[in-house]
Amino acid sequence: MQFTAANGITLHTDRAGAGPPIVFVNSLGSDFRIWDAVLPALTQRAEVIRYDKRGHGLSDLGPITMDAHVADLAALLDGLATGPAVICGLSVGGQIALGLSAARPDLIRGLILMDTGHRIGTPAMWDERIATIESGGIAAAAEATLVRWFTPEFHATRPADLAGARNMLIRTPVPGYLGMCRAIRDADFTRAAQAVSVPTLCIVGDQDGSTPPDLVEEMAGLIPGARFEIVADAGHLPCIEQPGVTAALIGGFLDAVEAGS
Repeated sequence: MQFTAANGITLHTDRAGAGPPIVFVNSLGSDFRIWDAVLPALTQRAEVIRYDKRGHGLSDLGPITMDAHVADLAALLDGLATGPAVICGLSVGGQIALGLSAARPDLIRGLILMDTGHRIGTPAMWDERIATIESGGIAAAAEATLVRWFTPEFHATRPADLAGARNMLIRTPVPGYLGMCRAIRDADFTRAAQAVSVPTLCIVGDQDGSTPPDLVEEMAGLIPGARFEIVADAGHLPCIEQPGVTAALIGGFLDAVEAGS
C-alpha cells in the first residue's frame, strides 16, 4: 500500500508504469480498484497514478467539498512533481478534473472525461438520495445504483463481479458518500467546460443510467475541440464492463497528446 500526504490529509495512492503521467479520479462510491482491468494496457506507455478521493477507500475523510477535492488533486500532483498530466475522471471524478482545469491549468496536459457531465442530476434527485441514505445507509440505495452502473447483461452473467461492486459501494464511508452527494448537487462546471484549452476526450457507456450519452455529448459540445465516443454494451463504469475498449480509447488519446506535444 502507498499513501501520500496532500492538502492536509492522507490519500491512498498507487503508481505503476513509466512514461508521461496519467491520473485517474474515481466515481462516487468507488475506489481506485475500478481501474484495475485497464491498467495492463496502459502501464507500458505511461506512468499511471491512481488515488482514493477523500472520504473514499483508504483515504482520510476531512471536509467534503468540491473545492477540497480539486485542491487534493492539485496538491497530490504538486507533491509527486508530475508536471502537466493527462487527467482521466469518471463521473464526479470528471467534475474534479474540470475543476482542476479551471483552478490549475498548469497541471493539465489533456482531459479524459468519462461518464460525467458539467452538471449531474437535479437538486431534488440528490436530496432524495441523501434522505434515503441518512435513514437506511448506503445499502438502501445500492440496488438502484447498481442498475445505473451496469447493463442487464452484466447483472445476468457476472454475479461475482456484481457482488464485489456492491461490497465496494456499501463499504464507502457514509460521511464521505453523503458529502460527495451534496458537492455534486451544488456543482455547475458549465463555465469550466467552456474554458478548457487542452485536448479532451469524452467517453460514455451506451447504457449509462447515471450520466446518459445525451448528457455527456452535451458537455462535449461545450468543450472546444472535444472528441466524443460511446462505448457499446457498457453502463456507468466502462472501465469495469468493457475494459479493452476503454483502454484502447485512452491509449489512443495518450498517443495523440504525445504526437501533438
